[in-house]
Amino acid sequence: MELMKNGLSTPAFNRLACALSGVLTDFDKSAFISECSEGIESLELKERVAHIISVLNRHLPSDFSAAADVLSDIVPIWDFGDESDALRSFAAWPLIDYIAEHGIEYPEVALPLIKTMTPLFSAEFAIRPFILKYPEVCQQYLLLWCEDKNEHVRRLVSEGTRPRLPWGIQLKPFVIDPTPTLVYLNSLKADESLYVRRSVANHLNDIAKDHPNKVVSICKGWQEEYKQNTPNAVQWVINHATRTLVKQGYPPVFALLGYTDKPDVDSLLTIENSTIKLGESLSFELSLTGLNIDEQKLVIDYAIHFVKANGSTSAKVFKLKNVTLTKNQTILIAKTHPIKPITTRKYYAGEHKIEVLANGKAVNSQSFHLAMC
Repeated sequence: MELMKNGLSTPAFNRLACALSGVLTDFDKSAFISECSEGIESLELKERVAHIISVLNRHLPSDFSAAADVLSDIVPIWDFGDESDALRSFAAWPLIDYIAEHGIEYPEVALPLIKTMTPLFSAEFAIRPFILKYPEVCQQYLLLWCEDKNEHVRRLVSEGTRPRLPWGIQLKPFVIDPTPTLVYLNSLKADESLYVRRSVANHLNDIAKDHPNKVVSICKGWQEEYKQNTPNAVQWVINHATRTLVKQGYPPVFALLGYTDKPDVDSLLTIENSTIKLGESLSFELSLTGLNIDEQKLVIDYAIHFVKANGSTSAKVFKLKNVTLTKNQTILIAKTHPIKPITTRKYYAGEHKIEVLANGKAVNSQSFHLAMC
């Protein structure tokens, strides 16, 4: 697999140089490529972005408004690169982040430029410093962009305001209170573009990490808006937005997704060995019987409560099976879970617990002892 940092190497420098020379009559292509290439092999991806921005700053007009005109004029002549190159869009990344670094004092110039350039490489990183420094000004632009004909601009609204965007500056005010972004998500939830709707779902998934009940409430409101005849596009957003809550076994999310609100089951959980050595596996069998409901849609998960260094336990939820269970029907589910060293978890000896969850609600549990040797 090609390293992402290689998206900013000689081919990208050549494309940047060609674009700039098409706008600046006195542009020195050879010098620009040489300066971009200097020391580039030792730099990682975001270091390369910063390095190229510094080179751009030496070759673009010192006045930001003049530099903005140059960048805007690049858009119609931009070479999008070889379609077989998965990293071809990275070439435009420094151009767009240049706006954030050198245009932060000029929002009325920089924000329209960001809109113009975001189809070259999504500007969700570049817009975030402006959102933090000029929240009211940005809101005026973002509300207008929700109605833009270009899907890249509409997606920028949702992606750029994500509270916990990977690789991006965290928008801490929205982490604390995501309310200001909800107007954008509501506007874009049924967007004709899957590209945009996926961003809306990811944005909501970000919010769910800090405000799970708010996300469930938002999604319920959307369903009620359509009187339970929710369009497939919106339901897809809801399903994708709540994926972390489902994985965590958050009980209120299951009814939202069409699963039984209050499961009524009888269960028997049997574990093969009450003592497990590190490196072995925990094998268990679950018998599940439907009781007083004619038909139940169930997400069956299991949580293992791992012992921590201080002797307390912390639960990790794992997926088991989705089932439809009729009244008096019994099903058997067997599972083997390896208890082996992994880089993301340190094990400690002691009494652990496995707990079975039906739509996020505990229905049975058993203890087992983990020995380290």
